[in-house]
Amino acid sequence: MQRVVLGAADAVCGALGLLRRPLSADDLIRQAQRATALSAFGDVRFSEPLRHFLDSCIAESDLSLIGRIATRWDVVRFLSNLLRMHQAEAETPAIAAQPIVAPIFITGLPRSGTTFLQSLLMQDGANMLPRVWQTIYPYPGRAAPKGVPDRRIEMVNRQLRAFERLAPEFRSLHPVTAVSPQECSEITAHVFMSLRFDSTYHVPSYREWLDRTGHLEAYRFHRRFLQHLQLQHQNAESRRWVLKCPDHVFALDAIRAVYPDARIVFVHRDPLKVLASVAKLTEVLRRPFVRRLDAVQIGRQEGIRWLAGAERMIEADSRWPFAVPVCHIQYLDLVRDPLGTVAGMYRHFGLKLSPEAADCIRHQVQEKPNGGYGVHQYRFEDHGLDPVEQRQHFARYVEHFGITAGVDELPVATRAAERQRLATA
Repeated sequence: MQRVVLGAADAVCGALGLLRRPLSADDLIRQAQRATALSAFGDVRFSEPLRHFLDSCIAESDLSLIGRIATRWDVVRFLSNLLRMHQAEAETPAIAAQPIVAPIFITGLPRSGTTFLQSLLMQDGANMLPRVWQTIYPYPGRAAPKGVPDRRIEMVNRQLRAFERLAPEFRSLHPVTAVSPQECSEITAHVFMSLRFDSTYHVPSYREWLDRTGHLEAYRFHRRFLQHLQLQHQNAESRRWVLKCPDHVFALDAIRAVYPDARIVFVHRDPLKVLASVAKLTEVLRRPFVRRLDAVQIGRQEGIRWLAGAERMIEADSRWPFAVPVCHIQYLDLVRDPLGTVAGMYRHFGLKLSPEAADCIRHQVQEKPNGGYGVHQYRFEDHGLDPVEQRQHFARYVEHFGITAGVDELPVATRAAERQRLATA
């Protein structure tokens, strides 16, 4: 019934020409300024990226009525956060002095276990991670009266439940709550230089512009955003950031420039276990916000996009020097021995895994051995993908990193075996 009602609303709005009207950057900027009662953005550069995004969105995404409403809300939220951040910096100059020391960046193909790995590292109190609610609302909208609790986590959980009503499949594909770790693409989206938009919208001209422009300004802002969060963390001076996003593979040069002491982790998985899954997730993310959706186009986009990502990882491994060599993790090792894999990563970076953190990781694996994900069967043909062709495309990546390909990963059996191993460890 909901889909019928929304479809009827789209038909009426489409007939009236409302869905083709431009989204005005100036109007959205003024709306954010009114909502926050603030006017100054400081020196953050967002105007040109915002206009490229909005123009591409209207011209290419075929937004539904819900899609237009959601896009306006999203843009105003990002702009409002920028205004509040500038005000906070003016009031608290110590923000800009916050050192971000040797952060860990986890990346790799999507659906390759990067979220699972980050959830394990979350169990170590020495690590800090940006949470979903913090990236949506890094500062309260208005100062709460004394004694009134901060409602941001509650607000974000309500928003997630609302999205799940529009996209019921989302939770099993990507279980998330307000306190879950958030991907860094949500941070860089604040300055409208993020591949997050390439996932949730069909915006090829925006993606081409971003590829030409690069990600350096986005990651300079990324560091600034972490400085804001870090000042709000307890005992931040003795903790390190653990950051995760598959899209980091497209910005490794920017990461190296902004974070010269960054520690990089690549998680590798058989691409044939990845592509149909990420195409399905992209479809689920886009469907509520567009009038027409081309599943085959999505499959083609994801195949091209992540083949380029795989090539970036080969290039980084072969040519790009980092302060510490990249740590490579195989997905099958991660799911078979989560604690041992984390311990190996710590050794690689010269870090100490405390007994308390190890116990917490064991408990997390026992409680959520698959990270809370549902079991899904994906069909390549649903998104116009040919597994034989894709195997050929990714052959260099598979060979370069020694990825076990064409293996039945037996996730249920693995989880049962891992629980048994941990129980007797």
